[in-house]
Amino acid sequence: MKAKGILKQFGFNTDHEPESIYAFSPVYRVSKEGQEDVIIKQTQRPLDKARRVMEYLQVLKRNGVGVVTPVHLTTENPQQIEEEVYVAYPFITGKEYTGTDKEIYEAGKLLGKIHALSPNANDYQLSTYEVYDFNFDEVAESMEAIRKHVQSYKVEIALDHLERKFLQAVQQQDELKVTGLPHVMTPHDYKANNLIYTPSPYLIDPDNAIWIPRIFDLALALLLFHNELASAPDKLFTPAQWNLFMKGYSTFVELTEMEELYWEMALDHVFLDEVMWLMADVPEDWEREEQRKLFESIVSTMKDPSNYILRRE
Repeated sequence: MKAKGILKQFGFNTDHEPESIYAFSPVYRVSKEGQEDVIIKQTQRPLDKARRVMEYLQVLKRNGVGVVTPVHLTTENPQQIEEEVYVAYPFITGKEYTGTDKEIYEAGKLLGKIHALSPNANDYQLSTYEVYDFNFDEVAESMEAIRKHVQSYKVEIALDHLERKFLQAVQQQDELKVTGLPHVMTPHDYKANNLIYTPSPYLIDPDNAIWIPRIFDLALALLLFHNELASAPDKLFTPAQWNLFMKGYSTFVELTEMEELYWEMALDHVFLDEVMWLMADVPEDWEREEQRKLFESIVSTMKDPSNYILRRE
C-alpha cells in the first residue's frame, strides 16, 4: 500500500503522496488541525509481537523513562496493513545530540535506567537475540564489498586487520552463545539519532526492542552511537567520553565480573554483526565523508579497544 493509504488507515487524509523523513525505512510525519504532530512508522511484526513491544514500552514510560508510546487515536494503534505493522507515535520536539559531555552522560544514564528496569526473564516474549551463526564465507563476501568501497573512496582502513578481526569473531561466537551472560529487555539500537534532548534524552525509535545480552547492547552503543547523524561527531567516543557514558550508566546498573571478562569478545561479536553488514551492504553510507570517517574511527579503535572499559575509573 502507498503511504497515502497507510496514513488514511490511521485517520489522516492527505491529497499528496507523503515522503518518508528517514532514508532507510518508511517514517511519516503527519499533522491534523488542533492536534500535535504524529509519526507513523513500521514496527515489529506480526501484530501480536508489536503489541507486546508496546506493552513493554508502556512499562518503561510508567517508570519514568522518556520513550515514545502509541498515541491515542480513533483507529487501532498499532495495526497490521498488508504484510507490515505500523504504529503512530507522538512527534517529539527538542534538540539533536551534538556530542557534549552532558549529553553523553545523560545518554548513559537513560540506557542504565532502561536496563535496570528489565525483569530477570523475558516477560513480554520479545524477540530473543540468536545471531551466532556467522561463517567464513559471509566474511569473505562482505570483505569483497568493503574492499571495493575502501578503494573507491581511498579510505584509510587496514583491510587485512579488519578481515582478521571479523574471522576472529566468527571463531568466538560458539563460546559467547553458551556463556550465560545476563540478558535484558531493551529498545535495542540505542544510538544518538534515536534520541531527542528535551533537554533530557528522549528515545524516539524503540521498535527494535529485544531480549539480548546486556553487554551486547552496550557494545552497540559504543560502536555506532554516532552513526547516521549529521550533528554528531564523525568518530567514535573518545575513551574519556566512553568513561563519562559509563559513569551515567553505572548510576543504575552494576555489571558482573562475567560481563567484564567477556566484554572485548562481545565487542568483537557486535562489530561482526552490526558493523560488517553496514560497511558492506549500505553503499550510500560511503558517499558521505562523515560516515567514512566514522568507519575509519571504528576500525582503528577495534585494533585495540582496551581503553574502552566497562567499569568507570
